[in-house]
Amino acid sequence: MNALPAARTRLILTACGLIFELVHLGWEFAHGGVAAHHMLNRADLPAISNWWGMLLIPALTWFLVGRMLRRADQQPGAHIGMLAGFVGALAYGAALAFAFSSNFPVVSVIFLGLFVVSLLVRTYRAQYVLGFVFGMTLTFGAVLPTVIAMVVASVAALFHWLIRSVRRLFSKAASPPGSDQLV
Repeated sequence: MNALPAARTRLILTACGLIFELVHLGWEFAHGGVAAHHMLNRADLPAISNWWGMLLIPALTWFLVGRMLRRADQQPGAHIGMLAGFVGALAYGAALAFAFSSNFPVVSVIFLGLFVVSLLVRTYRAQYVLGFVFGMTLTFGAVLPTVIAMVVASVAALFHWLIRSVRRLFSKAASPPGSDQLV
């Protein structure tokens, strides 16, 4: 991708993220004040204000969109898969937020299912992290979903790295001796 269209795309998507967060905070402000969420949902622990989203959402969008654009340069045609991954993670995050805010007992299944999905899908990639954070932001603000996404992405990255390492180890063990030497 040309540097100018990539920079323009990155800037436009970051501006969209900022507008999204400003609308979210404006709505909260007009309806009783901007919410703050206590860590671990315990009132005796410090609260994190949703105002932090005004800094975190644009910074996260700028960083992750940059990673997505670099990957799209290396893999032509990856845009469709990235968009699908973003929308899927957005829906998953929104479903988790809706289940939590509606006090559905299935919320723990959805949350733990995120780790199961991470075994099958590379949820450490930028489009999944960004979609998940955006999906949960309206309910939880930006900080808590970002922390959850970082934990899930770290576990998924470690798991997929281990799988690739074991696969390489077995493929070297299965190859005939001397086949790794140049002739």
